[in-house]
Amino acid sequence: MSYTYEYPRPAVSVDMVVFLKEDSGLKVLLIRRGNDPYKGMHAFPGGFVDMDETVETAARRELMEECNIDCARLKQFKAYSAIDRDPRQRTIGIVFYYVSENADEFEGFEAGDDAADAEFINVKDIGDLAFDHNVVLNDLLEYIGYEK
Repeated sequence: MSYTYEYPRPAVSVDMVVFLKEDSGLKVLLIRRGNDPYKGMHAFPGGFVDMDETVETAARRELMEECNIDCARLKQFKAYSAIDRDPRQRTIGIVFYYVSENADEFEGFEAGDDAADAEFINVKDIGDLAFDHNVVLNDLLEYIGYEK
C-alpha cells in the first residue's frame, strides 16, 4: 500500500513512564539511548507507532523490545506536540504511565533493541533527559501527586 499526501504529515510515537515506589523513594524506568539523536542520554522507553498497530499495542511492544517488560496496565496520560520535540522530524508523542509498588513485576528487565542500558533511577537523582522527557516527567509527577 502506498501513502502519498500533498502535504507532509507528522509521525506518532509512544513513550512509557514506569514508576516504582520503594522505601528508598520513587524510581522511574529509564533507558540509555543507543542511537542518535541524544545517544548516551537517559530517556523513557519508547518509539514510533507502526502502520498496523494501535498506540496501546505500540506502547506494549516498545516496552517489551527495549526493557523486556510486558505491562498490560499502562494508562494513557496525554499527548505532547511541541513542534521541536524530536530533532529528526515532526513527531506527536503519546505518553503512557504505570505506577507499581512491587519490584517483582520487573524481574528480568533488561535493555534491548536500540536501548544501550535500562535501569530504575530515583526521580530525585535525574538530570537532563533526552527529547522533552523532563517536561513529561514533571507533568506526571504533578499528576500523581509526588513532590521532588
